[in-house]
Amino acid sequence: MRQQTILGFAAKLRACVVAMEACCGAHCLGRLLINQGHTVRLMSPEYVRPYVKAQKNDDRDAEAIAEAASRPTMRFVEIKSEAQLDIQTLHRVRSRLVAARKTLLNQLFALLLSAVTSSRRAGASSNRLSMLLLTTRPSP
Repeated sequence: MRQQTILGFAAKLRACVVAMEACCGAHCLGRLLINQGHTVRLMSPEYVRPYVKAQKNDDRDAEAIAEAASRPTMRFVEIKSEAQLDIQTLHRVRSRLVAARKTLLNQLFALLLSAVTSSRRAGASSNRLSMLLLTTRPSP
């Protein structure tokens, strides 16, 4: 269902508890449902998974979410604000950039090291390149 369809359907209901798996769009939808007067409970998918019977499909997912939400020991996820989600996005992007940079530097180091090794076998002078590699090796 689309977000507007869900909101239209929920607007016709009396205030009730709405349980959902916490995913990328659940926080936004949760805030909108709270504005309509509903109580929203988000659960981590890893806590819902044990309640899924047999093969996974939409009907069984909904049943598992309802079952998990009714458990008194279920741990719920707090709804994040837009600012919190923005910061989380920035951290994830930065983490990927750092990992990509590290991968690229390690690959470059390996290529240069293989060039030095092959030039030594050929008898070429590679002292300058060797010193450069030894002084600029990326940290693990």
